[in-house]
Amino acid sequence: MNHFHRRIFCTLGLLTLASASAVAEDWPQWRGVGRDATIQDDDLPRSLPEGPLPRKWSTPVGPGYSGPTIANGRVYLTDRSGQGSEVQERVLCFSADTGELLWQHAYPVEYSIGYQASGPRAAVTVDRGQAIAVGGMGMMCCLDAETGELKWSRDLQQDYDARMPIWGITAAPLVYQDLVIQVAAGEGEACLVALDRETGKQRWQALDEPAGYSAPILIRQGQQDVVVCWTGASVSGLDPATGKVFWSIEMKPRNMPIGVPTPAVRGDKLFVSSFYDGSLLIELDQTRPAAKQLWRRIGIDERNTDALHAMISGPIIKGDYIYGADSYGEFRCLDLKTGDRIWEDLSVVPKARWATVHIIRNGNDEIMLNDRGELLMTTLSPEGIEIRSRSQLIQPTTQQLKRRDGVVWAHPAIADGKVFARNDEELVCAELTSGE
Repeated sequence: MNHFHRRIFCTLGLLTLASASAVAEDWPQWRGVGRDATIQDDDLPRSLPEGPLPRKWSTPVGPGYSGPTIANGRVYLTDRSGQGSEVQERVLCFSADTGELLWQHAYPVEYSIGYQASGPRAAVTVDRGQAIAVGGMGMMCCLDAETGELKWSRDLQQDYDARMPIWGITAAPLVYQDLVIQVAAGEGEACLVALDRETGKQRWQALDEPAGYSAPILIRQGQQDVVVCWTGASVSGLDPATGKVFWSIEMKPRNMPIGVPTPAVRGDKLFVSSFYDGSLLIELDQTRPAAKQLWRRIGIDERNTDALHAMISGPIIKGDYIYGADSYGEFRCLDLKTGDRIWEDLSVVPKARWATVHIIRNGNDEIMLNDRGELLMTTLSPEGIEIRSRSQLIQPTTQQLKRRDGVVWAHPAIADGKVFARNDEELVCAELTSGE
């Protein structure tokens, strides 16, 4: 049985077990098991009570953009602590049941990136007993997921003479077999690197391009695994074992690289959307690692947009339609074939520059967290958006954005019938099911 078939078998087995036991799977990396913010939990309610959502627990944390990840009854998060010369980035591990801090790993950091750095950006990846984290300035750590013991570390900024993006390193590590694939932003052909997961030693490097902010994902084309990386200049498909570039489609920025959302994939279609540079739809060859551009839509600027100019919000493909939040929070439905707008809705999040909506798919429904900290239970269709309920999960904080009373920009996680979310002051857990 090859690796791909083993993976499919294990995934199907986990889904079967989860269905039988009414326990949803973990959320062990950026945007969940498949990096697609998709779960399948029939026990989750389709509506929630109005007002604040009752919490199971909350615990203090420092500033950071990284969303929580959940594995084996533990929650992993990164944050920033201290001020001035005493600033540190921390990797934290909590009990998913009680919120108790189980261990932490800290190291000093000096931010030299733009804006006011509020903390580390990338979610922790948990895989086979390892917790792998990368900080805003590129300090990468591989830790024992149970004890927090440091296995190895790499300073990507120093090791690869990084062409550091303005907002730092944001892409979460991607584990592939015995490799950790990471956006390193290095000089020369070191935008993307692969490290040995046991030692941290380099196995390959690729792409002489400026780094973007989007996390790499794994897809399948023909008989080949392909890692897709959206950089500051292209969307490219590479051999995850060797770094060989199979295909590359140019997407150079008009202003600056600012592609943040993870590519959305359904079947042979791959979609990306950027704040300044609009939308790009790619057709993936299903017989071999190859791809071509189907359409590109770009508005006049980030205010006068065409199709979709997403900032932090991750679009999704559902059926023959694309759904996502535009640059000022305008929630839109697009025709997948053309990019033409089917409808626009202004009720999901208040309209504002960089307004954000995170979407988690559960069956035919969508669970959303907007940047007001509201959890919305919805269903998207070409006819419009059905919002069944809207409950306050967590309050906005001002460390990341000091206007409009702050924001909630970190991606939430859902595991075992619970939702986990963070701002710059606390990590919270709320029950979505009764647990019975």
